[in-house]
Amino acid sequence: MTDASIVSPAPPRFTKVPVDQIGVSGGVVSFVCQATGDPKPRVSWNKKGKKVNSQRIETIEFDEGAGAVLRIQPLRAPRDENIYECVAENSEGEVTVNARLSIIRGEQLYRFPVNGG
Repeated sequence: MTDASIVSPAPPRFTKVPVDQIGVSGGVVSFVCQATGDPKPRVSWNKKGKKVNSQRIETIEFDEGAGAVLRIQPLRAPRDENIYECVAENSEGEVTVNARLSIIRGEQLYRFPVNGG
């Protein structure tokens, strides 16, 4: 008979992955990432392999650090256009998932016909 309450250590795995987004220059976007594992993993955000660091970029942790929202406001093109990496790590390992941010500049909004023509 086994005791179901015994949990063996497990590397992180994502329970919520960020999705690619298209934002408007001057607007705001948010990416959400969450992981599980034992011990509980820490989630962090990187851009170009480095921890995100900007006054316009905010990281909001939840689930005791196992989840994090990356919020960028106001969006600046081309500076913010990039691939953002969500990294989940614990003593058993590390996993990474990527999401791409594309930004539409104001002048691009008016290139498309309104109401079909």
